[in-house]
Amino acid sequence: MTEIDMTRDHAELSDTFAARRYFRKFEAITGHLTRVAATMESEKRLSKLEARVIGSYVQMISATFRALSLKYLMTGRTDRSFGGLDIDRVESGFPVFREVLTMSNDAQQVDGHLRGLKRADQLKSDMIAQIVGEQTIPTKLQFAMSQRLYYEALQDGDLFWAQNHPQAQWLRNLKNGRRTYLIWWAVYDSQVNLPTLYLMELEDSGRHGLPIDDRRWPEVQRHLMAQAVGGLKLVTIAKGFDQDFDDLHPKRLRRFHVGPMYSSAFTRQRGPLREVLEEARAPVGQDWTLSWTEEVLESDRVEQERSGWFGTVDREIFALDPFSGRGVDTGATRTERAIIMPARPYQVLAEKTPPGFRDVRKFVVSDSGQVVSYR
Repeated sequence: MTEIDMTRDHAELSDTFAARRYFRKFEAITGHLTRVAATMESEKRLSKLEARVIGSYVQMISATFRALSLKYLMTGRTDRSFGGLDIDRVESGFPVFREVLTMSNDAQQVDGHLRGLKRADQLKSDMIAQIVGEQTIPTKLQFAMSQRLYYEALQDGDLFWAQNHPQAQWLRNLKNGRRTYLIWWAVYDSQVNLPTLYLMELEDSGRHGLPIDDRRWPEVQRHLMAQAVGGLKLVTIAKGFDQDFDDLHPKRLRRFHVGPMYSSAFTRQRGPLREVLEEARAPVGQDWTLSWTEEVLESDRVEQERSGWFGTVDREIFALDPFSGRGVDTGATRTERAIIMPARPYQVLAEKTPPGFRDVRKFVVSDSGQVVSYR
């Protein structure tokens, strides 16, 4: 297998076997993430709806990797001008933002691409004819087939795009006449090359339900997408939303960072996890660790603020982490970190007990694929 250039922040997977190994790794990881969400639901850390939303996003991430694996199926076997998948091997271990953005642009023109390619059955017939008649490997036809399958995957939809716009679900009506909704949205953060998921629970004191309000809902969607930046603190996002919408009251905002992914074969992040992976010497398919970070911001109380000459509006006062002043730094009520890893790297981690990992949740994947949670 061709070695990845470890002197660059971004690495192009231009070798056939390296690219396929990378995609197989993420196929397994996203499968484990679905079980992690189910574990969190069983522990009452996610509601049934929240677990369904997180699971849906994980499936979308999995479908995105599957589509990219088809696009780069012939990496290393065709004209090198086509190149390979570009991954961020220092910060995230995921594909760089440009790959996801290009995929989004391809999806907008998918019909034209498919019209310009033969159907799959025709390509198969042409490949057989070349193998039998010319006794040569039909590399160019195989490449055409991979691109056909890639565009078909884009056409099927349900992929994780650069922006995944807000959706809302009614939860309950309150005695004070307000309605409670869960809103969720997600982005592929261009600053850190990671999928980032958002969940907001809010109370609606407006006249019409938010999702069917033609005046407020489009503005809410635009506002939330504009603020979906990893560099913004949750308290900044929530306060801005609270100020801009007098009849919408955010009670809890959560942000999930899916990643980074650490792998001794593909990334060169520094720190204890890399040392654990190197010492574990795990076999192919088990030489990885995925970080999972949840930030939570909760409303502590409500204060009245004057509005106009005679009116008042509710303003949320958010609870920040009181310990060691960390709330000022994080802008969250609390931050919970977790890692997902196979059993062999976990054994090394448990033996080494590096500083800073005592309070990190560990989701350990057994050889049979079961997920067990440890503190």
